[in-house]
Amino acid sequence: MLPKDPNGCPFLILAPMEGVGDRCFRKAMASIGGFDEAVRDFLRVPSNAHIKSLGSEYHSDELGSIPLAAQLMGSDPYLMAEMAKEMENRGAHRIDLNCGCPSNKVTGRGAGSSLLKEPDFLHEIAASMVKAVSIPVTIKMRSGYEDTSLFKENLLAAQESGVRFITLHPRTKLDGYGPPARWDLIAEAKSILKIPLVGNGDILNVKHALDMLRITGCDALMIGRGSVINPFIFHQIRSHFSKQPYQPKWEDLVRYLEVYLADVEVVISEKVKVNKLKQLMSFLFKGNEALLEKRSIILTSQYSTPASFMEFALPLLRQGWEGYRF
Repeated sequence: MLPKDPNGCPFLILAPMEGVGDRCFRKAMASIGGFDEAVRDFLRVPSNAHIKSLGSEYHSDELGSIPLAAQLMGSDPYLMAEMAKEMENRGAHRIDLNCGCPSNKVTGRGAGSSLLKEPDFLHEIAASMVKAVSIPVTIKMRSGYEDTSLFKENLLAAQESGVRFITLHPRTKLDGYGPPARWDLIAEAKSILKIPLVGNGDILNVKHALDMLRITGCDALMIGRGSVINPFIFHQIRSHFSKQPYQPKWEDLVRYLEVYLADVEVVISEKVKVNKLKQLMSFLFKGNEALLEKRSIILTSQYSTPASFMEFALPLLRQGWEGYRF
């Protein structure tokens, strides 16, 4: 289910991320590659969901040859099962149940990480999805809601529902994205589960990836924020296992930005386009010591069009790029 490559590199997944991890980012990352699969940011399934209309937002071929899993978030077992069927009909190879979103707007409606408050209900929703489709259903979950008191119960409820594997982000809902991810909980989950476990959280470089594998024994890796800071991280992890040196090229980064920009052009507002580019660029500057001091210049710059912003930002980016070893 989660195979390693011929060199022993574990299965690598591009994480779903609300906001920055949208279609523009996924397509830009696909232009670089290195990961085995991506997961779409969640489709919220409200109590009044129109299944066909909502389902049209998912496109299984979005990333070409790279599989794109669908992720669903909701709290109505019947509607979640119906939406799972729709995702399968639209070509999804896998459907993921979101049990991790910490947003108060989401948890206030009984979805996302709020499912971790009731393991039996988590089981009911997951089982309804598993029974509705012939493709794999999986779960992405946090370590708990307010605390980890139901950690084991949630893991077992998920496993017993029939899901194929679990991705664990070892922070609680109340933790948000603040404290360090508790990799010890991934190790504990691995000792409890009989199904595969994907480790997620605080993988920002190759060393972190190797440390997580060593410390937790997890079967695969999912990387989110680390790929926004360094879009070449998946290739670098593979390079470690293949023992073939890998150094990103400036031309690869330019193509990545061009693909992002081409897709962001569908956004109506010029201001929104520029802000999205600022957000992406600020992550790149954050991940490069030679550029970190110039990050504030990027964020506070005043440009009205994507073209004028890129004309300003690219030379700054290249100054720090030349000679920088990732």
